[in-house]
Amino acid sequence: MRLYLAVAVLMLAFIAYTEAQDETIEEKFNKFGQQLGEMGKTLAEKAKTTFEDIHTSEFAETTRNWFTEQFEKLKIKLGEQ
Repeated sequence: MRLYLAVAVLMLAFIAYTEAQDETIEEKFNKFGQQLGEMGKTLAEKAKTTFEDIHTSEFAETTRNWFTEQFEKLKIKLGEQ
């Protein structure tokens, strides 16, 4: 009789353990989704900051000024003809 009771208790413990594992897998997927979302936001913020840094850099400003000067020179030459 004790053997049947021990087997029943072990089966209940096994069922409880497997159900607990299912919840942790679900929680892991939820955490993974949250981590992906956070990583996406972080990547977007870094990309935006990098783009702003490049846009306001000295090199970018001098390049824009050079192109503007060349375009103005071209307009003057075409206007003279």
